[in-house]
Amino acid sequence: MEHLSIHDHQHGPPPPGMMPQPPQHPGGPVPQGMMPPGLGRPPQPQQLPAQMFTTAAQLLDLTDKKLMISLRDGRKLIGILRSWDQFANLVLQSTKERIFVPPVLSEKEPTGIFADIDRGTFLVRGENVLLLGEIDLDKDDDAPPGYQLAEIKMVEKLARERKKEEKVKEKKKTKMLGKEGFEGENLGEMPLI
Repeated sequence: MEHLSIHDHQHGPPPPGMMPQPPQHPGGPVPQGMMPPGLGRPPQPQQLPAQMFTTAAQLLDLTDKKLMISLRDGRKLIGILRSWDQFANLVLQSTKERIFVPPVLSEKEPTGIFADIDRGTFLVRGENVLLLGEIDLDKDDDAPPGYQLAEIKMVEKLARERKKEEKVKEKKKTKMLGKEGFEGENLGEMPLI
């Protein structure tokens, strides 16, 4: 066999013995549909796991938008979502904590009050988020229906008083249910006197 270089056959097809051959499969020619990657078909895009679209990736649409977030401890935060991670930990900018005091139902015209406290940049652990939603910027300056803006100190004081009242009611209720044989979340830890 003669030793030829590529330059020797620039004009016309190479001689029959010099045709490029597909790589050989150990058992003979490569079966149809089993071509090695890169030969015969374009590279396939990498598939993302399905859970990426049912978890934190849904926050992509809410990035740089104003949100209201309800936390597990009852606090409500309003801020602009700037960043998030795979655990749905959130970074909010220009955050305000909104404190609500619900109306007293015994009054003729029940009206609740609320106040906003500036919190600046806020990091929220994802597991503490109970609910979140985008705020309609057209209605952003309006007070929530049934509520009026009030002084921060007054709202905080009333909110603390209402929380204490609710705790006392909840303890009585849990105690009564415990006597009837029902077990609440924290009933095992609470002494029944």
